[in-house]
Amino acid sequence: MSKPAARWEGRNVTKDQVRARVWGALESSGAAVGSPWSAIPNYKGADDAARILAGLPEFREAQVVKSNPDPAQGPFRLAALRAGKKLYTPVPELVQDTPFVLLDPEVLAHNGVAFEEVENASGFLQHGLRVEFRDIEPIDFFVVGCVAVTRAGGRTGKGAGFADLELGIMRHYGSVTPTTPIATTVHDLQVVDDGDVVMEAHDTPLDYVATPGGLITTKTTMPRPGKLDWNAVREDQYRDIPFLRNLRGELAGY
Repeated sequence: MSKPAARWEGRNVTKDQVRARVWGALESSGAAVGSPWSAIPNYKGADDAARILAGLPEFREAQVVKSNPDPAQGPFRLAALRAGKKLYTPVPELVQDTPFVLLDPEVLAHNGVAFEEVENASGFLQHGLRVEFRDIEPIDFFVVGCVAVTRAGGRTGKGAGFADLELGIMRHYGSVTPTTPIATTVHDLQVVDDGDVVMEAHDTPLDYVATPGGLITTKTTMPRPGKLDWNAVREDQYRDIPFLRNLRGELAGY
């Protein structure tokens, strides 16, 4: 049986190949929860990976955290709220004019909303506060979704470029700095050889990778990119992400 076509296939052939290999391994091994294809894959053991990541001193000391909105990181988002941290998460695929949601555990508790109700997208979109990029507070601990990672800090997402956009825009506004810890949670099958993920100028390396099997501290020496390079934004991203054109004009004078 042939593999399903990936939604964003063709932008980077090398990364396409490693994504397909990881998605296939998760599916064939039975480790995936739901279909892994064209997604930040959910997997068995996501709770364990979240618990390990939440044990980091950098997380425990953080007051404001960011997480991607995918189900695989739902246990991490729940852990952040239970630890009393403000949580920013994007609207899935950044498809709305107000692209982020703020979940404040004190506000949720005051409103009688259980944290479990906002663990996944339907709940946090209903109960969270919509915010613009410019309104996001400085992030103390930043979690991205990944399809494949390396022990040296390399990463690739599902190919749409959402994490690169978020990080570049937040660097422009100052809510992410060169010292903000960047982390992820993945299944052990998503950890690939260092040479399998070729990092590009716009790619942000990882500081920490938590898997059900343990914690990887990458001690990465890879450079971090700066503010968003608008010349690298693709036409389909302008088409599919409504706020980008207006934001480009706004940031030009920021």
